[in-house]
Amino acid sequence: MKLLLLNGNTDPTITERMAQGARRMCPHEIIPVTARFGARYIASRAAAAVAAHAVLDALAAEIGRDNRQGFDAAIIGCFGDPGLEAARECFPIPIIGMADSAILAALRVSPRVSVLTGGAAWVPMLEEFFLLRGHGPDRVRVAAIPPTGDMIAREPERAAGLLAETARGEIARGAGVILLGGAGLVGLDALVAPNLPVPVLDGLRCAIEAAETATAARALGGIAPSVGLSEHLAAALVG
Repeated sequence: MKLLLLNGNTDPTITERMAQGARRMCPHEIIPVTARFGARYIASRAAAAVAAHAVLDALAAEIGRDNRQGFDAAIIGCFGDPGLEAARECFPIPIIGMADSAILAALRVSPRVSVLTGGAAWVPMLEEFFLLRGHGPDRVRVAAIPPTGDMIAREPERAAGLLAETARGEIARGAGVILLGGAGLVGLDALVAPNLPVPVLDGLRCAIEAAETATAARALGGIAPSVGLSEHLAAALVG
């Protein structure tokens, strides 16, 4: 399986960190790409709007209309998923958003999710993102630690302590799963999870799993694998 991992931020160190994390998470071929223009690390609606343009630009350069490099799927490696819907409209392979796929994965674990991210500016942006997808604050809470994602990536051990402390407060409020949201937080689940009583999910891992599911569905003609169906019905759905 060949995955395009696109960093919607323009910091190449974040791209490489995500690529290394992705390669530890799965056996697939990971092709990392950094957005050509925009913010070093997105932390405002204006930067996210520019990033949506940059994401479409990068996908057009790497995939195009004919998918000449043979990618099976592309992951937008930025938790706000800039340009996700537009990219799905334009390109011939599954386009996976980290936030979009991760929140669905988290809600399958628990009906009450707390999303932890870096930088207070992301809180209202992500609350809006989830609300537009039908997930209100009664199901999905968003909390942030003060360091932004790029700062977290530079000092992951310090950030892990802050994330764990914030997670304990969210669990006390009823969270049944903690979701780490942000390109700079990739891989920190291993540091945050050991002392918490609920599962901790990594957004990139969720996106990779969603890409695997989407690719399998395409191989079956667009129908996701089913369980327990009769042989005749399963054949009819695949056809």
